[in-house]
Amino acid sequence: MHGVHIKPPPNEGYGIKKPGMPVITMKYKGILGSIVYKKGKGSNCSCIILSTGSRTGNCEAKMSFKFSFFETLFLFFYRILFKQFRNSKGLHRTVSNNYSKFRRYNSLAHRSDLSNQTLIFNVEGALLKSSSLFPYFMLVACEAGGLFRASFLLASYPFICLVGEEMGLKIMVMICFFGIKQDSFRVGKAVLPKFFLDNVGLEIFEVVKRGGKKVGFSNIPTVMIDSFLRDYLEIDVVVGRELKVLCGYFVGLMEERKKDKLVLKEILGQENNSDVIGVTCFNKSLDEQKLFVQCKDIYAVRRTDKRSWQQLPRDKYPKPLIFHDGRLAFRPTSLATVAMFMWVPFGIVLAIFRALVTLTLPFNISIPTLGFSGLSLSVYQPNTSHSLPNTNSRHLLYVCNHRTLLDPLYLSFTLKKNFTAVTYSLSRLSEILAPIKTVRLTRNRDQDAKIMERLLKQGDLVVFPEGTTCREPYLLRFSPLFAEMSDNIVPVACNSHVTMFYGTTASGLKCLDPLFFILNPSPSYTIRFLDCVSGLSKSVNDEKSRFDVANHVQSELANALGFEPTKLTRRDKYQILAGNDGIACTSKKP
Repeated sequence: MHGVHIKPPPNEGYGIKKPGMPVITMKYKGILGSIVYKKGKGSNCSCIILSTGSRTGNCEAKMSFKFSFFETLFLFFYRILFKQFRNSKGLHRTVSNNYSKFRRYNSLAHRSDLSNQTLIFNVEGALLKSSSLFPYFMLVACEAGGLFRASFLLASYPFICLVGEEMGLKIMVMICFFGIKQDSFRVGKAVLPKFFLDNVGLEIFEVVKRGGKKVGFSNIPTVMIDSFLRDYLEIDVVVGRELKVLCGYFVGLMEERKKDKLVLKEILGQENNSDVIGVTCFNKSLDEQKLFVQCKDIYAVRRTDKRSWQQLPRDKYPKPLIFHDGRLAFRPTSLATVAMFMWVPFGIVLAIFRALVTLTLPFNISIPTLGFSGLSLSVYQPNTSHSLPNTNSRHLLYVCNHRTLLDPLYLSFTLKKNFTAVTYSLSRLSEILAPIKTVRLTRNRDQDAKIMERLLKQGDLVVFPEGTTCREPYLLRFSPLFAEMSDNIVPVACNSHVTMFYGTTASGLKCLDPLFFILNPSPSYTIRFLDCVSGLSKSVNDEKSRFDVANHVQSELANALGFEPTKLTRRDKYQILAGNDGIACTSKKP
């Protein structure tokens, strides 16, 4: 078509600029030609001009359309999706050009020379079963920023999915880290490792641990993955994104990737190119693929490979995960987070109802009412009838492992009687609202011994030798003070299960621990009474010490619960999770 010029009828007035009417012009230039979109302000008239060029002549056509708001919005999102599709095609062309280096992931497991190789792997693309980064940023937003920041991140999630991986990552970093103090940020060490470990594939981890020098490469900030990779998976080098800091606070921006490239090139420069193996996935950015091209061999992980992976079991962890913090007990995907926000208003009302029933009604009425509200309690008695001592002879000393602050309350429901509980740390609010008597210990052995002797003369006593709570299936070291207090020691194994919120914390407000526990839809508790243990006064063997009694009780409770006993203490827990000794206040004498 030479010299063809199509115009709308002059009487229609489409695409005609009226005097004084400003015009908005949008241009697009491509291989086949160009598109010019014109729209006059204050009117619904639009004009699209298509022009194509060739060797023999030109063809220009002017077509006019009326675009509504929804049509314009559709074109906007279509342009974004088209851009992502075009980038994806460019990526696959790059991969195909270097196809000689790319191999299937399945052949990597059969290599026997990995111990002499430097293994570079992509964390979210190759190590984790799910490549979605939203749950980890939601944990940062919720634990470090609060519910308002978490709700804002959730509301931004649809837009994050549309703008692309790199831009979406920058948006999540800005929302989650802006204004967070650098020195007080401990989510990456205390909260995230547990959720990262739950998402590691067993098959890929078996391959990674066989490597000589292991290098973990990630697109997310280093403060989020460094502790997980170094402390729990024993990775030698971690290459992540660094965050910009101003006056000790994160500004929500990441450093340029050029610095990360230099670090990775330095690592590769120290090694022979023939000794470097890369493990990544096909759907990563073109910029990252260029880094892995420097490796001798590149193994690509597909989504179908990840579907067949098994979750890394707890006994396969290079270092056991004993302590972790945070309130969320579930992996906060987008749908799970929406369900949480929908539950919280109703859950608060239900929690207040449960608290009022516990504080005001007698056992015969409160126990079935709480069971009807969703609280579950299972009780197991010893098999032998003579295992429990005669309660009329002397008051009993109940020795329990510590799961939550509600341990003595559930024990009181089980026995349907009140007693005294001694604890090392208890908030003033929890002490006031507790339906049973609670007494604080001073951490001075002589003073605490006198307090416990006095309380035992008044009635039954409950003690928690661990001194703090532990969420995971481990028992901390037992303080041996209880072994000298009574001849009638009853070990009690306690275990709890929650689905949404943890009822313990090391760095948050402890006064809210009971509230978060009963805020769960259906929390459950298990109380198991064990055979009675004699104290030191009935011991005939002089070699038996209070430490032997404490270790014996700890091992019996561990066997009953299926837990593993450790020698870790309260101080170890708070040093890892909160960076302190776990003592709220100390008084120093001059």
